[in-house]
Amino acid sequence: MKLSNLFKPTKTTRALFFMAGDAVLSVLSLFLAYLLRFNFSIPSEYLENFFSVASILIISKIMFYTLFKLYFVSWRFFSLNELKTLLFSTFLAYLAGGGVLLLFGDLFVPFPRSVIIIDFFLSILFIGFFRISKRLLYEKLSSDNPPAVIIGANEKTVSLLKQNIPYTIAGIYDDQKNAIGTYLYGYKVADSTNIDGSVKTVIITKEFPQKELDGLVDFLQERGVEEIKIYNPFEERIKDISIEDLLARKPKDLDKKAIEAFVKNKKILITGAGGSIGSELCRQCEAFGASELVLVENSEYNLYSIDEELHMERKCYLSDVRNYEDLAEVFEKERPQIVIHAAAYKHVPMCEYNPKSAVVNNIIGTKNTIDLAVRYGCEDVILISTDKAVRPTNVMGATKRVCELYAQNVDAKSTKICAVRFGNVLGSSGSVVPKFKKIIEQNKSLTVTHPEITRYFMLIPEACQLVLQAGSLAKSGEIFVLDMGEPVRIVDLAKRMLRLYGKDENEIEFTGLRPGEKLYEELLIDEADRKTKYKDIFVAKPTQYDFEKLNRDIEELMHSSQRIQKLKEIVPEFRH
Repeated sequence: MKLSNLFKPTKTTRALFFMAGDAVLSVLSLFLAYLLRFNFSIPSEYLENFFSVASILIISKIMFYTLFKLYFVSWRFFSLNELKTLLFSTFLAYLAGGGVLLLFGDLFVPFPRSVIIIDFFLSILFIGFFRISKRLLYEKLSSDNPPAVIIGANEKTVSLLKQNIPYTIAGIYDDQKNAIGTYLYGYKVADSTNIDGSVKTVIITKEFPQKELDGLVDFLQERGVEEIKIYNPFEERIKDISIEDLLARKPKDLDKKAIEAFVKNKKILITGAGGSIGSELCRQCEAFGASELVLVENSEYNLYSIDEELHMERKCYLSDVRNYEDLAEVFEKERPQIVIHAAAYKHVPMCEYNPKSAVVNNIIGTKNTIDLAVRYGCEDVILISTDKAVRPTNVMGATKRVCELYAQNVDAKSTKICAVRFGNVLGSSGSVVPKFKKIIEQNKSLTVTHPEITRYFMLIPEACQLVLQAGSLAKSGEIFVLDMGEPVRIVDLAKRMLRLYGKDENEIEFTGLRPGEKLYEELLIDEADRKTKYKDIFVAKPTQYDFEKLNRDIEELMHSSQRIQKLKEIVPEFRH
C-alpha cells in the first residue's frame, strides 16, 4: 500500500477521526462546565466520578451522532442543515445521557446536576466550531482568490459554494423574480440584468435553453465580462463555456429506461470502437449495463485508448471490417447479441480523392458485418449512417446510402437490422469545431467555404444515446432519423467561436465549396411515412431494391473503373 493512501480520507477514517475529536472536546467541555459551576475551584470529591460522567455523555453523543449520520459528513459539506442536525442530536444525547446519570444517581454521587445544562451549551459551541473550522479556514484562504459572480440561485450553486474553489464569490444573480431578493448561503440574490462587468469572471450554474444561453453570453460580453464559465456538478469542476454548450441541443424525450432494457446484460460488438462515435457508444453501453463489449478497431492507438478508459468486461480485436475471414473469426469466437457498426471513412474530401478506398471500407465493411451478424444469429444490428446519404453529392454520402439499401433489403432471418441517420456531432475528430479551435489558437484567420453553408449539430453522448434508443425500436429494415433541431450556419458558428475567444468576428475568409460539398444537408429523401413514439426519432420511407441485383451491383462496383458512374446507377439521386 502506498504511504499516501494511508492518509487518504475514507468513510471509516473520517468517522473515527470525528469520534475521537468529539470525545476529546466532550472531556474538555465537561471539565470547563465543572469549573464554571464551582467558580473555578472544583472540590476534590466531585472529581472522583468525573471520567465516569464524561464516559456516559461521550457514549450517548456518539450513539446519536452516528444515528443521525453526522460522522459521514465531510468537513467541506458541513452546512446550516448539518448544524441543525447536530443541535437536535446533541439535545437528544443529553436527554439520554442525563437520564442515565439521574436514574442511576447513586453510582455517581457526588454529582452536580446543573453541570449537564452547562455542558450541553459548551458542547454545542465546541463541537459545532470543530465541525465548521475547516470551512472557515477555506473561506479565509479563498479571500485572496480572484473575484467571480454566480448566475443561478439553485442547488448547484450551494454545491459549488461548499467546495474549495479558486475564486472569491462576490455575489449571486438570477433572472427569476421569485429568487431575486432572497438569500442563498448568506448571499442576497440580485437581478442578473444588473451585472456591470466590474467582476470579470462569471460562473453559470443555471440551465438555460440554447437561445437564452447564447443571448446571455452576448449580454455578459457586452458588459465587459472576460471569463464566462459553466459549473458541471457531476464532474465537480468549473470549465470555460464552449461552443458545444451554445450549440448543444437537448433531446426532448430521451428514454433511458428503454436504452437500459435494450443494452443491459447483453454482449455487444462495436466496430470502429476507437472512433469518436464508436468510443462513446462503448461508454454508453458500459453505463447502461452491458455484460461484455467486443471492440473491433483497425487503429492500434484508438483501440488502446478506449480499452484503457473502460472498466467493464471487454475483448479487443485489432481487426479490419474489410477482411471477411478475420471478422468471421471474431464472430465465431464471441457470438455477440447486438452488433453496432460504426466503422467508416467519413471525411468527404478524403473519400473524394480515394473513391476505391471509400467503397471498400464503407460498403464492403458494412456488408461483411451485416452478413456475419445474420450468419451467427445476432439479435440486433445497428448501422450508423449519416445525413450525407440523403440525395448525396459526394462519394462518402453515396457509399453510406448503398449501406442503408443493403441493411434494408438483406434477408435478415431472425436478426433485426436498422440504420440510424444523423448529422454532425460536436467535437468529433476532424470536424469543424476542433478545426476552428486550432486555427483560432494559432491566431490565424478562420476559413469558411461558403457564407450560406449550414449543418446540423448534436453532442456525441446525446447522439449515441438516441442511437441506442432507436435500436430498441427496431423490427427490421428501418432507417431511423434523429431530430437534429435547426441547422446552423457555419459562418455564424465561426463568429460565435471568435467572440468566445475575444477575437474579431470579421476575421473570416471564404474559400468556396470543396469537391463533393453541398450547401445544406438533409435528413429525409422523402417525408417520413410514420413517426415513432419518440419526438426525437422518426422513420424514413423504406426503399425497395432487389437484393440479388444489389449484390451483383456491389460486385460490379468493386471491379469497375468507373466507380462514380456505378454509384449513380445504384443510387439514382446521387448528383456528384
